[in-house]
Amino acid sequence: MGLIVQKYGGTSVGSAERIQAVAQRVKKTVQGGNQVVVVVSAMGKTTDGLVKLAQEISTNPCQREMDMLLSTGEQVTIALMSMALQELGQPAISLTGAQVGIVTEASHTRARILNISTDRLERHLAEGKVVVVAGFQGISNTSELEVTTLGRGGSDTSAVALAAALRADCCEIYTDVPGVLTTDPRLVENARLMTEITSDEMLELASLGAKVLHPRAVEIARNYGVEMVVRSSWTDEPGTRVISPLSQPRPLQNLELGRPVDGVRFDLDQAKVALLRVEDRPGIAAHLFGELAKQRVDVDLIIQSIHDGHTNDIAFTVTRASANPAEAVASAFSEMVQRTRAPGNPTEVIVEHDVAKVGIVGAGMIGRPGIPAKMFAALAEAGINLQMISTSEAHVSCTIHAADCDRAIEILCRTFEVTCSSARPETPRLDEQTPPVRGVALDLKQARIAIHHVPDQPGMASKIVQSLADLNICLDMIIQSQRSCPVQGYNTRDIAFTVPQMDLPTAQHVVKKVAAELGCGTVSTDPNIAKVSIVGIGMLGRPGVAATLFQSLAHEQINIQMIATSEIRVSCVVAESDGIAALKAIHATFGLGQASAVKMPV
Repeated sequence: MGLIVQKYGGTSVGSAERIQAVAQRVKKTVQGGNQVVVVVSAMGKTTDGLVKLAQEISTNPCQREMDMLLSTGEQVTIALMSMALQELGQPAISLTGAQVGIVTEASHTRARILNISTDRLERHLAEGKVVVVAGFQGISNTSELEVTTLGRGGSDTSAVALAAALRADCCEIYTDVPGVLTTDPRLVENARLMTEITSDEMLELASLGAKVLHPRAVEIARNYGVEMVVRSSWTDEPGTRVISPLSQPRPLQNLELGRPVDGVRFDLDQAKVALLRVEDRPGIAAHLFGELAKQRVDVDLIIQSIHDGHTNDIAFTVTRASANPAEAVASAFSEMVQRTRAPGNPTEVIVEHDVAKVGIVGAGMIGRPGIPAKMFAALAEAGINLQMISTSEAHVSCTIHAADCDRAIEILCRTFEVTCSSARPETPRLDEQTPPVRGVALDLKQARIAIHHVPDQPGMASKIVQSLADLNICLDMIIQSQRSCPVQGYNTRDIAFTVPQMDLPTAQHVVKKVAAELGCGTVSTDPNIAKVSIVGIGMLGRPGVAATLFQSLAHEQINIQMIATSEIRVSCVVAESDGIAALKAIHATFGLGQASAVKMPV
């Protein structure tokens, strides 16, 4: 007999008929010899309706009362679902988040789960009952026992947390799509269903806007080794299996507030190649990295900063053994592009051999902007200057001078209470069936902020990032230009980053204030950008994946404004008007489509 947690979203339980259909599916699972916990969302658009009602009453409703209001939506569903199961002769009981014992921090509208008491759940399961749990909600750990909600994607989070606490055999997420697709089927008709995906890949895609799973749910699955399956509520198809690695045993106390950083990684086998004042036009990155791929040069970090006039900078890291061939390719490329430009302000190639990459890794960093700020501040306090910065949801990496590597490792291990560090992780064994790219994502809700002429001194990046972290504003791509510009006797660089569009007004105000305090130059913004990204564990150890991405954009005459990479992700910023065309081009280039379109439910 297995223990299965099933979660059904709002569309899946959007009417009495659909609730009855779900009850049939649940009973069938029980008849297969399983104990079942069912987690449900509010019916259909119930939550949206409740929010609208609140706004009709108050222009600025109290967060506590919003939690009291919104938590009622799931309570309706659990009662109806329990009734439907009982009508089928299946014993069932409905429980709110508080009754289950989902204890959260005392933070209304976006609480994180601290722990789950499973005694009552296990008792009801032992009695042969299906336990129907209200997702999205819990109760605070304070003496007042306040009702709290978990925020967007809260039912996913509830389900995976329950699976972790119960040590369930599987957590099945039922939704209105057949599983995890290679991209958004509303934008690309021939998006293909994936049969499986790793939790690391899913974490990247979820953080990039793939709405089928919330990043917090994937984070818990990854941290506790929960096996997940994403399936359609309308068919019996197997869906997509999300594979999590066997994890080290973790305490269930502070389930979502445990140590956010799992480890410190470093790599001393690095060299940096930078091209300064490269012409800013479509095809430049495609040509450069295409030539590197032809020479079998495996590139690690790639950074392209914002344009300065009609040029920008491109920098990348390679192994030290590849530094000479990489420099030869970069120099030949520089000479080639220079022949097509007017005299003056030539492209320059800089190679640094004494470079190390150091970074932190951990799924617990999701949605916690203070973690990168804490890393940068710790290094700055030790006088360690950052050369390149690359960020993703579960990784923050930067290049520093090799002589500073040992100190940086010691500082980061102490700062994040990590007892050991690891060198460059081994490339996983990939068979020929592992695609280099698993999925493509498009984010049209980002904006860019650039701070010009930032003093090139330790601590500048940390102060800027911390000012935004204090307001809980998450930064995505963080780019520091490689070009050093002297201003009033000291060197400066430009720093650019992306933020959610809704945070742009606040972020712009804060950044201008901090820039003035630090003696920086002007601050510029661009709300009309799009970020397109590829994700795939199969790109590890396979030169040329990034080059293929760049070539697909060049073929459509789409100019790349910024580039940032992590181990299994490459992201490009393009004009907002080019976003959908970029998504379709990349999806087609990597052969991710299928002959017929995925049918969406009516």
